[in-house]
Amino acid sequence: MKRLTVYLNGERVGALGEDDSGLLEFRYAPEWAGRSEAIPLSRSLPLQTEPFLGKHARSFFAGILPDEGPRQQIAAILGISERNDFAMLERIGGECAGAVSLLPEDAPAPTVGETRVRELSEGELEDIIGELPRRPLMAGREGLRLSLAGAQSKLPVLIRNAAIALPLGNTPSTHIIKTEPERFPGLVATEVLCMTLARAVGLNVPPVSIRPVGNKPCIVVQRYDRTTGADGTFTRVHQEDFCQALGFPPERKYQQEGGPLLRDCIALLREWSTVAALDIRDFLDGLIFNVLIGNADAHGKNYSFLYCKTERRLAPFYDLVCTLAWPELSKTPAMKIGKSESIEAITPAHWQKMAQETSVGWPMLRERIVDLCGKCIVGLQNEAVLNAAHDPAMAERVAGIIQERAASLLQGLK
Repeated sequence: MKRLTVYLNGERVGALGEDDSGLLEFRYAPEWAGRSEAIPLSRSLPLQTEPFLGKHARSFFAGILPDEGPRQQIAAILGISERNDFAMLERIGGECAGAVSLLPEDAPAPTVGETRVRELSEGELEDIIGELPRRPLMAGREGLRLSLAGAQSKLPVLIRNAAIALPLGNTPSTHIIKTEPERFPGLVATEVLCMTLARAVGLNVPPVSIRPVGNKPCIVVQRYDRTTGADGTFTRVHQEDFCQALGFPPERKYQQEGGPLLRDCIALLREWSTVAALDIRDFLDGLIFNVLIGNADAHGKNYSFLYCKTERRLAPFYDLVCTLAWPELSKTPAMKIGKSESIEAITPAHWQKMAQETSVGWPMLRERIVDLCGKCIVGLQNEAVLNAAHDPAMAERVAGIIQERAASLLQGLK
């Protein structure tokens, strides 16, 4: 059986194996499982001595890898099958979301506190960003083993004093640069506007900014799964998304494809969050905000937990985008509100139905909807929010969509 050693912040927690038939097996190291302060890699992988086989191991580990198009491209570059999770983790599983690293059995353990980087000139950065659509995550480049879930072209980097560098070895990245796909012009401006508005209305979101690279707009997102020590070194913080926690493989992230329902997510928060009341409230705020901005793509992998010592808390929100800005995109919500089939047709009755299905109090939910509708309308009158998009035409269009939706929902609640 082929094996990869699984590390959490440089500590060996177990091994991921693949047998001759391609079946995955994960087993915790006895010394990790026996520690009083040990945390599980995932809610779906509780600490135990018995191994997790097949689909029970796959949902977490496949969830670390890129989605869809980037995955196919990376597989072609590396000369492996796009369906071979183990081979892909073997090649790019060194720097993942959160604090997980996967390395070959014979490789030395990752060095905690490593600071090796390759600083990039503006010209080098421009070349890499230009190459990303064809070479996601710089797959195949010597010294780089980077993996991030998602379908968009992105690059983990380390930014210090405005200098941008590629992390080498076990050096943690601090930011993610996402490029604008050619088929969705204005996506960077739209996401920055939505993320900036989210911060303005009180949602927990990481800092974002726009950085042109050559003639291509990019969004720079500060990683929330990192902490900075007094000496300036960065430490990874473990995280997992809701699909991983619930045991759904990444190809089932949408409800219509058998993925998580909202009642699954809220039940998960009740059971797994160490401060469930606050995290359910914040999750509902994020859900309401995604509906107000017209984001039909808020699926189970767009919500996560952060593991901080013994605490498990809802992570900051990310990938907040008004998908309605592109009429050709699906209007079907990734997770349905009260069985609504369209993000354009979610009424107070749908919200009431959702409250009933998830055992959430309707008066509390109604109050939060009213509050966020009002805050969004006010927030979009703030020039700083609109100017963050660096694209007045796109900002005006998206702001118009959000204001109309917030006003309409508010009217329906009167």
